[in-house]
Amino acid sequence: MDKNKTYYFIGIKGSGMSSLALILQDQGYQVAGSDIDEYTFTQKPLEQAEIPIYQFDANNIQPGMVIIRGNAFEDDQVEVAAALALEDAVTVLTYPEIVEQLIQQYTSVGVAGAHGKTSTTGLLAHVLSGISPTSYLIGDGTGKGVPDARFFAFEADEYRRHFKDYTPDYAIMTNIDFDHPDYYHDINDVFDAFDDFGHNVQKGIFAWGDDPMLRKLTTDTPVYYYGVDADKDDFVAENIKRSTQGSSFDAYFKGELLGNFKVPLFGKHGILNALAVIAVAYVEEIDLTLLQKELMSFQGVKRRFTEKMVGDVTIIDDYAHHPSEIQATLDAARQKFPGRQLIAVFQPHTFSRTIAYLDEFAQSLDLADQVYLTEIFASAREKQGNISSGDLGAKINKFGGIISPENVAPLMQYDQAPVVVFMGAGDVQNTEFAYEKILANTTMNLQ
Repeated sequence: MDKNKTYYFIGIKGSGMSSLALILQDQGYQVAGSDIDEYTFTQKPLEQAEIPIYQFDANNIQPGMVIIRGNAFEDDQVEVAAALALEDAVTVLTYPEIVEQLIQQYTSVGVAGAHGKTSTTGLLAHVLSGISPTSYLIGDGTGKGVPDARFFAFEADEYRRHFKDYTPDYAIMTNIDFDHPDYYHDINDVFDAFDDFGHNVQKGIFAWGDDPMLRKLTTDTPVYYYGVDADKDDFVAENIKRSTQGSSFDAYFKGELLGNFKVPLFGKHGILNALAVIAVAYVEEIDLTLLQKELMSFQGVKRRFTEKMVGDVTIIDDYAHHPSEIQATLDAARQKFPGRQLIAVFQPHTFSRTIAYLDEFAQSLDLADQVYLTEIFASAREKQGNISSGDLGAKINKFGGIISPENVAPLMQYDQAPVVVFMGAGDVQNTEFAYEKILANTTMNLQ
């Protein structure tokens, strides 16, 4: 890597791309990029770092640049086409290629899984950063490059097998599930991708023990299973206690007590994520008393169970866009806010995923007391499909209707301090913000 060159990101607002741009900026590289004009939650950190963000334009591509090509763009995208036309004068790299270069610089820990990657990577990065210099790349748009870092914590994304050539020292695998039906054929296709990645992990894999697909990993790299079953798991959480303040548990490794750990996390997945981080620390011989302290101070990551209060209403913003993630988010909300009315607002993400999981979405959403949907959020690759949010709503027993930023009136009928959970990977925040604005104005008028 050359600090005399400009590293130009096509699609710099993407969650992984923005994180990577911040890391390179921290390491002293010249960084710039381009993207759509629409504001995204990843944009603010880029602006705070004073990283230039341009509109897409072929003239932005100049000789001598290193071009990092966003995964969402085909060869005919205006800047990609300009870069390819200058192939003798610019270097064009993919996002995974740059990440692999960073992996080689540190003791690296990649977090892979159909669900839970961002939350687990965020927790891992927080804990390691409090103990030893750590660089990290998190899928919520957060990235940091630390000079002379010991560790590098990063998300290893399975989409289109982007993680296939990564060679980290360690990997956490939270689960294997059939997702991204626009690319993977079935669950076995997804497993093959994870298994291939596992063969590239150098020192150890930490895998959730209750996942039957993870139990089939064929790698020669040592695999440590974590979970709650002392008969089959290596790292085990026992004596679990859940409260409105978080969770606590005793952690064991093959019958040896490692200590009692408290985390300000909610839901079963929060305990499992913490146990995976403890397992990494134990194998890497990190002082677990330091780990106990760092776990307690974790504040979460962006768009993963992010809370705010407007009047007496609790609003939760979460990236959940798969049935398993919705179930985990609602489970966490039930733990933290027992006895309160739980309202779910969900934006389906892509037509193919909605078709593939129609019944599963309905079942997971029915865990709420009332459910509202927005229209389906399309993707750059998939603009339309033979399904609508109304089709999903017809499957939901507790369905309240379709809402939008222009129509959040149905959410105003709840006056008993409800918990309203907005979930989705698209622009569901637009509906959330519209609701917050009306709610705030209503609260002010009542004072």
